[in-house]
Amino acid sequence: MHTLKLKIDDKVYDKFMGLLGKFSKEEVEIINEDHFLQTKKYLQQELDEIISGQANFLSVNETEAQLETLIKKHEDRI
Repeated sequence: MHTLKLKIDDKVYDKFMGLLGKFSKEEVEIINEDHFLQTKKYLQQELDEIISGQANFLSVNETEAQLETLIKKHEDRI
């Protein structure tokens, strides 16, 4: 898989996007760069926290308890 960053003139943008739309999502995925950069920054911060030893981890039981609480809180919304 390759990732490209392109600058596309406004005059041909719609045609270019139409061309990309002919491919399936498995073949070509359009990535919103702002979202990508935000996600990259978040993940880097998480990794830095783990490496520095400041990350807090939950046990399986603690995770299950938190999920159960969350499900009970929102189960009436379905």
